[in-house]
Amino acid sequence: MLFLITTFLIVYLFPKGGHFKYDFSKGKPWQYANLYAPFDFAIQKTPEEILKEKNEIQRNSKLFFEYDKEVVANVKKDFNTKIALLEANDSVSVSDISVLKRNGKRIINTIYKKGFLDDINAGKVDNKNEIIVLRKLNTIENINCNQLLSSNDVFQIISNNIGDSPYTFGQNELLTILSSIVKPNVTFDAVFTQKALDEALSDISYTKGKVSDGELIMLKGDIIEGKKLAILKSLKTEFESKVWTESNYNWIVFGYTVLVSLALLMLLLFLWKNRTEIFENNTKVTFIFFNIFLMVLVQTLVIKYNSDYLYIVPLSILPIVLKAFFDARLGLFTHVLTVLLLGFIVPNSFEFIYLHIIAGIVTILTVSELYKRANLFISIGQITLVYMITYFAFSIIKEGNASQINWQYFLLFAFNGLLSFLSVFFIYFYEKVFGLVSDVTLLELSNTNTKLLRELNEIAPGTFQHSMQVANLAEAAANEIGANSMLVRTGALYHDIGKMLNPQYFIENQSTGVNPHNDLSPRDSARIITDHVIKGIELAKKYNLPDRIIDFIRTHHGTSLVYYFYMKEKEQNPDEKVNPKKFQYQGPIPFSKETAILMIADASEAASKSLKTPTSQSINDLIDKIVEKQKADNQFINSDVTFREIEQIKKVIKKKLMNMYHLRVEYPE
Repeated sequence: MLFLITTFLIVYLFPKGGHFKYDFSKGKPWQYANLYAPFDFAIQKTPEEILKEKNEIQRNSKLFFEYDKEVVANVKKDFNTKIALLEANDSVSVSDISVLKRNGKRIINTIYKKGFLDDINAGKVDNKNEIIVLRKLNTIENINCNQLLSSNDVFQIISNNIGDSPYTFGQNELLTILSSIVKPNVTFDAVFTQKALDEALSDISYTKGKVSDGELIMLKGDIIEGKKLAILKSLKTEFESKVWTESNYNWIVFGYTVLVSLALLMLLLFLWKNRTEIFENNTKVTFIFFNIFLMVLVQTLVIKYNSDYLYIVPLSILPIVLKAFFDARLGLFTHVLTVLLLGFIVPNSFEFIYLHIIAGIVTILTVSELYKRANLFISIGQITLVYMITYFAFSIIKEGNASQINWQYFLLFAFNGLLSFLSVFFIYFYEKVFGLVSDVTLLELSNTNTKLLRELNEIAPGTFQHSMQVANLAEAAANEIGANSMLVRTGALYHDIGKMLNPQYFIENQSTGVNPHNDLSPRDSARIITDHVIKGIELAKKYNLPDRIIDFIRTHHGTSLVYYFYMKEKEQNPDEKVNPKKFQYQGPIPFSKETAILMIADASEAASKSLKTPTSQSINDLIDKIVEKQKADNQFINSDVTFREIEQIKKVIKKKLMNMYHLRVEYPE
């Protein structure tokens, strides 16, 4: 069900258009056979060419101004009204009125011969020598903008035409009248200007030629650039539009479904073959599929919004999160499959896949110990740098030099790095929702001031000290073989919490010298000893410890015998056949390197306390004996630990125990 639901959701997100069957990039040779046009199609202009053409039209578009004849008529009417008022004045002679009227009409005709443009509307023109369109009702005329009069020009005309001395009666009155009635009659026509610009823009041709059916487009080995690149892009666009039709829509969906199903099946097959415990856990499989779907969803939304922001999506979060909860191999495998799925829908798919796979490998190799904050900063910095270097190399290959690099992508990669820090939030969120555990949680659990460990220290102090010693041994051994040291240390601290319920029955807690096992049969004693595993699991679940920690409680004794009481039972009943299963832990046996390390460290530390005179040789022989017995009992067959790693573990534990039991110099009394 998880597989089917995830497949459906991913296919639903994918665009349902067809894909061009040839892959090409600028500057690379044509790798396929000679290509002939399969049908007639137009050569599309590039967005840059169209933008350049639009900018050119906008730069050369003419401005429209409207010549208002009604303003001229009103000015003349007002002038006649003013003159009539003067004629009614008996103190003014008829000859003066006649001269004033003649001069005024001449000045008005001169001003409005071309038009009067005020300063506000004149500001619409950048260059005074620019050709503009003057519209008079239904007629238009192209004129030079400097032919229109400004306010200064009008004042100069009036001054020049009323005589040398404007302070005599006639000239002074004329200046007053004209100054009060003359108004601009030319205004900027924004609506008509925009309409003309829109018409010019709408007439732009988005094609620049035609390719006929059967015409040779590319020869094998030709370099893809210039006009050939434009033709290929046009063919790709035309091909994809022709492929996507109602009749073949179902076939395209079917093809996507097969490809997505194959990718997810590979992941399930990997889990089945190599991560059985994850494959059988629906919660963990749901978690992995959900993260794949989330990455596909975010990347698809970004592409639909604007494919220029393709690299802003922090896909490196996926391997970081999966490595935090599982392991590096699963994280990389899942990341690669996710990137391959996204390769169907992104432009420049090879570049995209190469970039993200390289970044994913760097993520897996560098991100470790997330509980150390500096590690995440350093790792994400390295991932961002790899993105930039790889993109820089691709750009040089495609463009032939570094001058054409789109530096905006470097900002996108930097922002991608910042978004990668969200992985810390996702890890915390997933821990709460899916009940998983990361190194950050392990660090919190390994704090000996937690409630459960404090109770262990108070109720069973000997067991607590034993757990601390085992934790130190196991952590050192894990570091030696490259296992998860934080996980094994935390598991070691909690592995014996079941002893809290009957602490006096375990020798490390018997401070009074009284051993309650003396009053019990060997079989009852063995049952009490083996029950500490079951009781530990119950106590761990009560305190909501993660399953990865409970695994250490389950497996730290495997299916070994409580050998002391088993032999004691045989001694007391020599004539009976003793059933060893009555003295055996229920298991399971260790199934990881970390749980195997704990089994060795726990048995070694406990047995070392039985040495009366711990020496280098006695410790060496004891550890060899314990591990060989565990190997003979097949305790390690389910863990992925190797013989070489077991020898390394033994070496570290021996060294640590020798340091613990070294003799100090005797101080004088």
